[in-house]
Amino acid sequence: MAQKQKLHPLSKKSQIDALAAPARLEIIDTIEGLGQEATVADIAKQLGKPADSLYYHLRVLVKAGLVTELPDAGNGRRYLSAAGRNARLNLRYEPGKAAHSASVNRVVNGLLRIAGRDFERAIARPDVVAEGELRELWGSRTKGWVSDRELAEVNKLLTRLGALLHKKRDARRTRLISLAWVLAPIDAQPARRGADE
Repeated sequence: MAQKQKLHPLSKKSQIDALAAPARLEIIDTIEGLGQEATVADIAKQLGKPADSLYYHLRVLVKAGLVTELPDAGNGRRYLSAAGRNARLNLRYEPGKAAHSASVNRVVNGLLRIAGRDFERAIARPDVVAEGELRELWGSRTKGWVSDRELAEVNKLLTRLGALLHKKRDARRTRLISLAWVLAPIDAQPARRGADE
């Protein structure tokens, strides 16, 4: 049976603020995707960016306690996620607290910008799979009414998706994909006058 993935909660405003930059979100995702530890060269290669462009962001992440810089073992600077092995960083929300909510909103807006860029790059590729069982390109939004039981099932499925994508790369896992979602309660809008029921 697969080991249950642990979540490392982040609730300090300073840590959440450090994640507000899309570049830092991508660095954290990359480190976690490479097994919680990675060299600057590995991170740069995965992101398609020069290593020199990452050092500022890595220093911010180290200062915030989101990653730890490990001693150079002869292959360059290495960084370890604060979540540790078999875990991932997870934002802890504090609804109703204005400063905290503003910080979390900046992070979520950043991850949605990254998702938009990922989609834009992927749809331009002629080899992308957009239909069928191995579909890897999908943009959608849906809303609907759910019971408490159904909402619990939605959350279980989202947790399972996160765990599936957080597995370390190996010989069977050759496709790199990104998945971003927002689950939020919304207010039902009253029917306009004259609209059919």
